[in-house]
Amino acid sequence: MPRKGQRLKTRKPAAVKPAGPARRGVDPLAASALLRYVNAHLDWMLTHNYSTETVRARRVALRRFVTWCIERSLDHPRAITKPILERYQRGLFYHRKADGKPMTVGAQLGCLAPLKTFFKWLARENHILYNPASELELPRQPRRLPRSLLSVPDVEAVLNQAEPTNAQGLRDRAMLELLYSTGLRRMELAGLALYDVDLSRRLVFVREGKGKKDRVVPLGERAAAWVDKYLVEARPQLVVDHSEALFVSDYGEPVTPDHVSDKVRRYKEFAGIHKPGAAHLLRHACATHMLDNGADIRFIQELLGHALLSTTEIYTHVSIDKLQQIHAATHPAKLTHAEQVQSLLSTLAAEAQADGEA
Repeated sequence: MPRKGQRLKTRKPAAVKPAGPARRGVDPLAASALLRYVNAHLDWMLTHNYSTETVRARRVALRRFVTWCIERSLDHPRAITKPILERYQRGLFYHRKADGKPMTVGAQLGCLAPLKTFFKWLARENHILYNPASELELPRQPRRLPRSLLSVPDVEAVLNQAEPTNAQGLRDRAMLELLYSTGLRRMELAGLALYDVDLSRRLVFVREGKGKKDRVVPLGERAAAWVDKYLVEARPQLVVDHSEALFVSDYGEPVTPDHVSDKVRRYKEFAGIHKPGAAHLLRHACATHMLDNGADIRFIQELLGHALLSTTEIYTHVSIDKLQQIHAATHPAKLTHAEQVQSLLSTLAAEAQADGEA
C-alpha cells in the first residue's frame, strides 16, 4: 500500500525522440539600432570568455529593455538617460505577471544588472559620451532562507523511488545519489564527462562550473558504488555514438539540466513529498545535513563552489537541530519535572471541564 500522499509509479511508454527545433521567424527587433549595440556587447562577452549561460541571461534581459525602448521611440544608446533608466526600473517594480503577482526582487535585479554592464561597455568603447547607468541604484536583494528543506528520511525516500530494475532506473538512482553526495548544481551534473569521475579515489572533477571555475569534490562511498554499477550495467545499454557524457538520456544523448530537474521532481512526487523545488533541494540537503553533523562551514563553501563565504552562511541558519539541542540543554528558562507534571494535570482538568460543558 502506498504511503499517504505518495503517487503510484506507472510504466511510461517507450520514449520517442522529439522533433528538432522549429525554424525561427524574422526577429521583430532586427531593425533596431539599439539591438545592434546589444549584439555587439554580447559578442564582446563571448570573446572575453563569459559563460554561455551568462550571455544567454544577459540577452534575454537586454532584449526586454530594447523592446521597452522601441515602444517609446528610443532607438539609440545616446537617447538613454538616467531618468529614463529610473523610469524603466519603476516599471519593473509595478509590473504584474499573468497571475497578478509582482516581479520578485531577484527578477528585477536580473533585468537591471545587465544594463549597468551594458552601458559601462558602451562608454568604455566610446559609443556614448557618459554612462547613464553609473549612478543607478539597484534594489536591495533580501537574504532569504531556502523555501523548503528535506530531512534525511525525506532524502532517503526520494532516492529509494528510483528502482534499479532497468537501465533507466539505475541511471536515475546514480544521478540522485551523486547529487546528494556532492551537492552539485544540476548544470554541473549534466556537464560531467566519464573522465571527470575518479571512482578509485572517490573524487569528482567539476570543470567550468558556475563562473567557469573548476573544483574537485569528494564522492561518498555509497554514491560511488551506485555510479560504478551504472557505468557497468546501465550506461552501455543507453549510450550511442560514443558519447563521453557521464549520464545519458533514454535517447543516448547527454542529459540536460532540465532533464535532471524533471527526474528529481518526479521521484519527489512519487515519495509523497510536495515541497517546492527539485535538484537544488538535494544541494541544500547535502550542505545542511553535513553542517548538522559538524562539518566546518569553510569546507561546505569549497564543496558547493561558493566564491564568498557569505553565500554559504545561509545554510547555518537552516541547520537548526543542533541549536535546538544546545538551547534545551543550556537555557535556564525551562520547565522542571514537577512543573511539567503540574502543567499536564492542569491541561487534562481543563479538557475534562470542557467535555462536561459540551
